[in-house]
Amino acid sequence: MSNETVTYSLEAVLKEIKDSIKEVNHKADKIDQRLTKLEIGQAELKGEIKALDERLSTKIDGLTARVAYQEFTNRGILIALVVAG
Repeated sequence: MSNETVTYSLEAVLKEIKDSIKEVNHKADKIDQRLTKLEIGQAELKGEIKALDERLSTKIDGLTARVAYQEFTNRGILIALVVAG
């Protein structure tokens, strides 16, 4: 190994380290902001999914009632045809 003289001052090295730390902190802040946006978006999606689920449940209940009524009507027509025939 050879002994080489370092030409950087301690002040310059410390400044570079501080700048690097600032850059890392800035990137961490950006990541935190993006994560917060994702969490908000996820909460909004959950709300939208719940609303859609409730609307679909209401429509399914309505369709179930209509099918039941149609089955009742069909039975009545079938009985009338059997009796008339």
